Amino acid sequence: SCSMSFSEAEVQSARGAWEKMYADAEDNGTAVLVRMFTEHPDTKSYFTHFKGMDSAEEMKQSDQVRGHGKKVFTAINDMVQHLDNSEAFLGILNPLGKKHATQLKIDPRNFRIICDIILQVMEEKFGGDCKASFEKVTNEICTHLNNVYKEAGW
Repeated sequence: SCSMSFSEAEVQSARGAWEKMYADAEDNGTAVLVRMFTEHPDTKSYFTHFKGMDSAEEMKQSDQVRGHGKKVFTAINDMVQHLDNSEAFLGILNPLGKKHATQLKIDPRNFRIICDIILQVMEEKFGGDCKASFEKVTNEICTHLNNVYKEAGW
């Protein structure tokens, strides 16, 4: 299931939607992580240096949370540049998925959680059309990550 079926129009509108989020990558990435850690506290357990942080305020100020938020957004941004080239897209996604599956042992359900939160933040900041344009991208990311996990023996 290597090929992705994005029409040219879908690619353009997904990129346009993502550009708005990525324009403020560090703050928006931080907002997404803080919401994930707050609403799904078990997700914090994977990050040893976030574990002791309980308040959203504390998390927002944390260089580590900010740094990881930026990292997540940069990876998605790289994928978004390759929506019209599945080989390049998977070239970014597969090693990331493998690392999270084998080294970091992150439960794959967490990818769906973070993708849903990204969509929520997009909708709150930029409206429903923006969210709708990006939904297919998050579905592709989650589907392909699940495939990587299956191959890694999850």
